Amino acid sequence: MKTIEEIRSSKEYVDAFARYIKTNDPTECRSLLTTNSDVESNPGQLPVPTIIEGRIRTAWEKSGILEEVRKTYIKGNVQIGFELTATGAVVHAEGTDAPAEEQLTFGVVTLIPQTIKKWIRISDEAYDMGGEDFLNYIYDEITYRIVKQARTMLINVIKSAPATNGQNAIGVPAITGTPTLAVIAQAAGHLSEDATNVSVTMNRLTHAAFIEAIAANGFLFDPFQGYRVHYSSDLPAYADATSGQTWMIVGDYAGATANFPAGDGVKLKYDDLTEAQADLIKIVGRMPIALGITEPGRFVKVNKA
Repeated sequence: MKTIEEIRSSKEYVDAFARYIKTNDPTECRSLLTTNSDVESNPGQLPVPTIIEGRIRTAWEKSGILEEVRKTYIKGNVQIGFELTATGAVVHAEGTDAPAEEQLTFGVVTLIPQTIKKWIRISDEAYDMGGEDFLNYIYDEITYRIVKQARTMLINVIKSAPATNGQNAIGVPAITGTPTLAVIAQAAGHLSEDATNVSVTMNRLTHAAFIEAIAANGFLFDPFQGYRVHYSSDLPAYADATSGQTWMIVGDYAGATANFPAGDGVKLKYDDLTEAQADLIKIVGRMPIALGITEPGRFVKVNKA
């Protein structure tokens, strides 16, 4: 008797899963799985082959910022509370009146899933590829595009966040600045002490402007202070940014949450009828995801003056 992992790693299961993608018939895959499979309790789900699971994991790791966010796998909407205001502790001298009770006010962030979709047409020649080659070809393209869109969604959530915390949203303060040696330190100074894994997100062209500033100072100071740098074309280069536009984000992405109500893998659908006259096959990938800022004091935007 093989384990589920051994079955999912086998060439037989890889080929069967490829045929399932092509025909939407899971019978062969199910016949290869043991009764220990979660398919028994979740008849609508088929576990992907281990080679595909690894490629999906690699796509998330390559995304940079999405690898650092907190991840949950809860079906439906998710509500996450945060401390909006709180009174501090006091020193109570012996013999004096008892201190006042702490006053706490909580806010709630609601994460509502949205479905990211990506579809491609493939030729009959691509369709005829072997099981592993076919799955690699399909999953690499569709997963890459879907993960890239999820990263764009997170950047937009931070860019569009209000300046201060509210009852239903966590605020992201903004400073104005240029790519100077001090601007990253100035932004990081607005983060809370809980922001422990700070990174900097910017356009690659903006990074080049920082290198010019470092060179002009004789390479005597590192403005990044050892922070990890993420590149994103969803942020404009500083030179191209308009007045008031966010060109850099400094923060700890653990302050954001990604909820995957259907798992962080991409679900595929196959259509060989719509464009059969052109010998083209349509494959649609979809992934529901909800993204939001769930911890105060974790992000700061840097805008152009």
